[in-house]
Amino acid sequence: MMSADQPFVRHEGAVVLLMLLVGAVATPGLALYGIRVLVRARAAASRAMALLAASALAWATTIALYTWGLLHLLMADDYTEDRACGAAVGKQLVGYEPSYIPLKFDCVSSDGRSVAVIIPSYVNPVLAVLVACAATLTVFAIVRSKEKIT
Repeated sequence: MMSADQPFVRHEGAVVLLMLLVGAVATPGLALYGIRVLVRARAAASRAMALLAASALAWATTIALYTWGLLHLLMADDYTEDRACGAAVGKQLVGYEPSYIPLKFDCVSSDGRSVAVIIPSYVNPVLAVLVACAATLTVFAIVRSKEKIT
């Protein structure tokens, strides 16, 4: 929510850079781990390992998409943000409403309306589905691995 004393607050640049770095390392790391486990799961015909691989790959995809959205924030400078907000709400612009979860950069108009700009509109809905899938696969992988042990 936008605070009255800082209506034009933006995402913190250092936080965005740090999150981009984490995403750039975690995405290929999880993807390679998932592929390696998937190859071993196929050789061992292990469903538990296949679930673990699917979980890692789903999380890699989720982090990759979030990182993609963050790249849009990194590439947007003040001029780009102002221009996008001007096109979205015109002269009624009274502030910005940034958020990391969900990832957004909204322009707030004088009538209280918020309009999303900068971040592609597909990012958050697809992220919601990916997080649900990745979390579900993780739970299934944990349950399946516990069944194998006992």
